[in-house]
Order: sequence, then structure tokens, then C-alpha cells
Amino acid sequence: MSPPSTSSPAPTGHHHALRTPTRWVTETAAGHSQWYIERFRTMALEGADLGGEARLIDALAAPGSRILDAGCGPGRVGAILHARGHHVVGVDADPELIAAAHQDHPGPQWVVADLAVLDLPSVGIREAFDVAVIAGNVLAFVALGTEADVLRCVADHLVPGGVAVIGLGTDRGYPLERLDVDLTTAGFVLEHRFATWNLNPWTDGAEFAVSVLRR
Repeated sequence: MSPPSTSSPAPTGHHHALRTPTRWVTETAAGHSQWYIERFRTMALEGADLGGEARLIDALAAPGSRILDAGCGPGRVGAILHARGHHVVGVDADPELIAAAHQDHPGPQWVVADLAVLDLPSVGIREAFDVAVIAGNVLAFVALGTEADVLRCVADHLVPGGVAVIGLGTDRGYPLERLDVDLTTAGFVLEHRFATWNLNPWTDGAEFAVSVLRR
């Protein structure tokens, strides 16, 4: 990976106002977004494996699928899926992270938007998605109490029978019991649960959960 350029294109898409500030804003220190961006840039330059989530999504998706990267951050997952031939739209509420995604990973469409009120057709992205990925503990960083809204909005952007995959630490303040209630309310069915993105078997007491949902 070459060093990032010094110029950064403006994020595309409409800047949705946040209904409620996310926990990414309220529970992290000043400068956290830039620290996060540089952390993953450094890991990429050092050759770290940053593609585990994308490998699973690629295995679930038909070639050339439309994939929604919900809570995309600086774009590492969506970029790999784009490179594998999928049509990727990445959404994040943090303009700094979206700017970094543009800078480091041109190709996918990166949009600044609040996942809790996501309405991509209103900004011209009208075609539904085959697969959605919610990686990186995103549901632990959305505004408290909006988790069910986020799941419902993601479901509304999927084709009938579409798949969503959620990665979430089990100690991040959003218990799996609540997730399972909220996903059902959003119109999803839980098909599989694993303990890692590499599909280690789920066990009670696992520190991480990867949940595969079907709309």
C-alpha cells in the first residue's frame, strides 16, 4: 500500500444530520477518529491481515453483488470487497472517516449518513443491496437506544432474502439478548452465529459474536 496522498476528495452523498450524537462522538476522546485512521494505515503498511471480515462477506455474496458497508469507517472492508468485483456503498456518520476512505480507497461510493435514519434512495442510491456488513463493533458505537433503528434501516435497504452480517464484542454494552430481540423486530431471522469472522464455533461465553441474518 502506498502512502496516502496529501489531498482528500470531499465525501459524496448527502450529509444527514445525526438524530442523536453517536457514542463514537460522545464516548471517545478528541482526535480519536484520526488516531483510528492512522492506526489502520500503519497496520496496512506493516502487512497486517485486515481482510477477515471481507473474506467472509465475499464467500456469502454472489459475484458482482451490491454490498452495503454500514459503519464503514475508513473503508478497509468495503475496499477489499470492491477489489473483488462487488458494487460497494460505504456509510458512516463520521466525516473524517469517510474522507479517509475516499483518500485511501477510491472506487466504492462513500457516504456520510446516520445509520439510525438511513435513507439512501433520498440521495439517489435507489437500488437495494444483496448483502450488508456491520463490522467493527458498529452497534456498540451508534447512539444509545438506536440499535433497533439501525437494524431496521439496514433491513429496509436489502433485497428480499438479503443477508446481513454483524460483528460485535459480547462485552460492548449491547447484549446478544437485546440484539436478538431487535433483529427480529427489524424483520431479520438469525441463521448462524459464530465466535469469530473465521467461523470458529459459537459457544456461550465467547468474547465475540458474528451473527448472520436473513431478511
